[in-house]
Amino acid sequence: MEEVRLQKYLAMCGIASRRKCEEYIANGLVKVNGETVFELGTKVNPEKDIVTFKDRNVKVNNNHVYILLNKPIGYVTTAKDQFNRETVLDLIKTNKRIVPCRKA
Repeated sequence: MEEVRLQKYLAMCGIASRRKCEEYIANGLVKVNGETVFELGTKVNPEKDIVTFKDRNVKVNNNHVYILLNKPIGYVTTAKDQFNRETVLDLIKTNKRIVPCRKA
């Protein structure tokens, strides 16, 4: 794997969204090779660099599971809805991280 921006790498590891990962970096919660990183856009090489979040090593998990769901009427395709509507995540009971997407 080639070098990627730190916030993108953290998102790929399932830590949070890229925007939220940017907040974590700015707050000093992320280290690369033992050094706290505050600068957004820092590049990391996942094959060589050791990245930690809250002092725990993070790595990309390539064990993805895809779920095809025929969404019932009344549900929205999002992880969190600002209007408190039911989401597709309400239909799936799991402790795994799920990222909803819709057909383009």
